[in-house]
Amino acid sequence: MSELLWFLALLALGYFAGTYLEKKHYKSIKKRERQTCHLPTINFGAKQEIPEATNAAMFVGSVVVSADYFKMFISFVISLFGGRIVVYETLLDRGRREALLRMKEQAIAWGATQILNVRLETSNIGDRDSGDGLVAIEIIAYGTGIQ
Repeated sequence: MSELLWFLALLALGYFAGTYLEKKHYKSIKKRERQTCHLPTINFGAKQEIPEATNAAMFVGSVVVSADYFKMFISFVISLFGGRIVVYETLLDRGRREALLRMKEQAIAWGATQILNVRLETSNIGDRDSGDGLVAIEIIAYGTGIQ
């Protein structure tokens, strides 16, 4: 009986703490996006003309985001039946936006006027099936800042 109570307590803690921290993070992201929206990110193809620049540098923003206990439990239940694992979509959205913001903030501090050819890379850290209980992703955003 005590194991069930621990399980339910962890589930409730994961839900409430996770929801609170996620909302707080989204609030921070939205504020920082407004502060960095003046710096455009531009992707162009091989046949397009490269913008004029006096200086260029590579900028990288990296973030590791982990799922809370509630999301891990719900994703396990959903994976039994198949389908979209919606609880992880906000995790990925926050990670992508945070990585892009970190890259843009570095570029702004350097004095960039644009960031060219932004790319995103992701990788898993840990695995629910490996037994270590860690479900996390690393997202890296990188691009070339010009002045």
